[in-house]
Amino acid sequence: MQKSKADASSPKGAVRVIKKYPNRRLYDTDTSSYITLAEVKGLVMANEPFVVRDAKSNEDLTRSILLQIILEEETAGVPIFTEQVLANIIRFYGHAMQDFMGSYLEKNIQIFMDLQQKMTEQPGGLNPEAWQQFMNMQSPMMQGMMGTYLEQSRNAFTQMQEQMQKNSEQFLAALGIKR
Repeated sequence: MQKSKADASSPKGAVRVIKKYPNRRLYDTDTSSYITLAEVKGLVMANEPFVVRDAKSNEDLTRSILLQIILEEETAGVPIFTEQVLANIIRFYGHAMQDFMGSYLEKNIQIFMDLQQKMTEQPGGLNPEAWQQFMNMQSPMMQGMMGTYLEQSRNAFTQMQEQMQKNSEQFLAALGIKR
């Protein structure tokens, strides 16, 4: 059984365990009460580590619950993903670059989250005026932060390409073919 990231990264006992029962109900063992998917979303928003486990098999269901929350968010309001983005993501499943794509997306989302954090730490916070400057790229600070973001994104992509090249060379070498 694979450990979740919450299990691996949190101090002993700090991970909140939520059990999913066959009737689809979620039981929070911390509060000894049933909770909704909206409340699980609240845990995500609060950066509270948790794991969702099947009540019978103890299988880790955290990913499927997170995907369920994303599905609800995507269908309820203004979606983040366009149909084209979703189609492109689907095309990577089973593709040789699937692992690289996941890693690339994870790194870029983390870089973007770091950028957002830096923006909120600026004097005045993330107010509408600051956001407008960001969108228009008028502020030198914003230009610098976006430049850093783009550079980190480019570096992540370059690392992905280098890893693909190494893998290709190893594969060809295993077949006795040299470049």
